[in-house]
Amino acid sequence: MSVEDKTYICRCEDVTLDEILKELADGAVSFEDLKRRTRCTMGPCQGKTCRQLVTNEIAKARGIRPDQVDVPTYRALSKPIKLGELAGIGGESE
Repeated sequence: MSVEDKTYICRCEDVTLDEILKELADGAVSFEDLKRRTRCTMGPCQGKTCRQLVTNEIAKARGIRPDQVDVPTYRALSKPIKLGELAGIGGESE
C-alpha cells in the first residue's frame, strides 16, 4: 500500500484507518483500548480532529450508534495564555 492509498484518522500520531480496523478486529472494544494500542487522540491536538472519526469506527465495529460509545473526557494539556503574559507585559490574566 502506498502513502497515497492510506486514510489517516489521527494525523498527529499517523494512525491510519487500517490500523484502527485491525485493532478493532484484534479485540479492542473501547476508545481507551484503541488509545492505548495506537496513541490516537494523544497528539498535539488532543483528539480535536480525530475523536469523532475514531468514535464512528468503534460504533460501526460494535453495531451501535456513535453516541453510545464511551468517549474519554477531553483534557487539554495546559491553559492557554497570551504571549504578553509570558513576557511580563500583558497585565494580569482574566
